[in-house]
Amino acid sequence: MDNITHGLVGALIGQAGLKKKTGLAMPALIIGANLPDVDAACFFWLEGTEHLGFRRGITHGPPALVMLPLILAALLWGFDRWQASRGKRPEGRLPVQFGWLYGLAFIGCLTHPALDWLNVYGIRLLEPFSSQWFYGDVLFIIDVWLWLLMGFGLWFSLRSEKRGGDWQVFARNVLGLAGLYIAANYAISEYDRQLNTSFVETISSPPPLAFWQRETIGVGGNGTFFKNGERVGNASISACDLDAAREASAQARAFLFWSRAPVLDQLEDGRYRLADARYYAVRDSQFSVILPEGLCSEPGGN
Repeated sequence: MDNITHGLVGALIGQAGLKKKTGLAMPALIIGANLPDVDAACFFWLEGTEHLGFRRGITHGPPALVMLPLILAALLWGFDRWQASRGKRPEGRLPVQFGWLYGLAFIGCLTHPALDWLNVYGIRLLEPFSSQWFYGDVLFIIDVWLWLLMGFGLWFSLRSEKRGGDWQVFARNVLGLAGLYIAANYAISEYDRQLNTSFVETISSPPPLAFWQRETIGVGGNGTFFKNGERVGNASISACDLDAAREASAQARAFLFWSRAPVLDQLEDGRYRLADARYYAVRDSQFSVILPEGLCSEPGGN
């Protein structure tokens, strides 16, 4: 999911009562909820589709989910001591307990892969022990309805806290409603899959706004994919030697490692382009790759 959603979840967990456990609890929860996305720094050294094969992997796996909160807790603890040594530590801040800082940062980090699993992009939950991708097909990567629900809930909880109201219970209720919303979307996706049992596999892709609808991607076998009943791609994936493509091109290797539904297009100039049925409408350099020449021998066509 996007980082606004991750941050709102961390903040609401704090407003549910956990922020009272130690000083700097809210930064531990909010930063912790976003911390696995430190792998986004790969955009500084990876090009084209290479980031697809790197993101949502090593920093989202079990070892990172243990070590990243430890690093965050140490930095926050050190920051508190640094402020105290300079006489600038806020008087209203609770005493900082390292154990609670680590525990809260750990909770925040755990929410991250749980949310990332919900969309069709995928996540490698077991890295570095396994590179298997896992997919929930439940929510679009940016869900504005969750933004509205949790954003309003956080604002109201903070407002209630200032006025002496029961802010913790309200935050817990909002988290509960968010959970019900996610469960309802899971049911919608499951119903969509049950309606399309004629395919080998069905990818139930939620659209950006109409959460009650699904863009159904059916796996027809032999490398064919159908989106809402229409075939995706104008050439057969078997027209190209994909093993040779992996060997010849780092871009193709990264793309095929990431791709869940690879489809092939033959362009007007005769070249072949790999795309993914999930993101077929976004066939730019980040979500598609031009194959090296000489690897495809059959003409494209439906």
